[in-house]
Amino acid sequence: MANSHQPFVALIVGVTGMAGLSLAEALKSPSALGGPWKVYGSASRPIPTWFPSSLLDKYIAFDATDAGNTADTLAPISGEVTHVFWVAIQVRESEQVNVTVNATMLSNVLDVLKSGPGGNGTGSRLSHVTVQRGTQHYMGPIHNPTESGQGLEPHEPPFREDLPRLPYPNFYYALEDLLESYAPSLTYSVHRSSIIIGASSRSV
Repeated sequence: MANSHQPFVALIVGVTGMAGLSLAEALKSPSALGGPWKVYGSASRPIPTWFPSSLLDKYIAFDATDAGNTADTLAPISGEVTHVFWVAIQVRESEQVNVTVNATMLSNVLDVLKSGPGGNGTGSRLSHVTVQRGTQHYMGPIHNPTESGQGLEPHEPPFREDLPRLPYPNFYYALEDLLESYAPSLTYSVHRSSIIIGASSRSV
């Protein structure tokens, strides 16, 4: 439980997207569960002129694909962050590249925050990671029609939480496998949003 001496501290990775902005608004609400939260927001670009910076305690721009830049940028807050909200995505030329890039981004961030300010795990407060995923979890590589059209059959709606994974690369699967590798030192929750069914979630 958070208290006035050790409040919950969030890092929203991908804060300039719709989900990231909504998360910042929710966490900064006076009625937020566990509040008041300290909220860091991050993205790969400088803060946009339209973004309401008052929602954040600090905006942080860094390249999560670069381990060195990630470490240099996040090390100063690595002893503070208790929760990571992952709503970032990079779409590249193929799904296999998407798997590599997106998993690398999450891994780089978690490595820094789990290491803590001492670089050896001492002082880290990180306890939970929340990841948002989308329609691709059920329908396959929707960002690359040439891959999804190679005789691969997506799940048919209505989508259910217990549907098995599709038998081809999917960066969402890679993110969940990565989070599982940190258990039990980290708990995580996966929130699946879909343009067809709304949303579902599971926690570990």
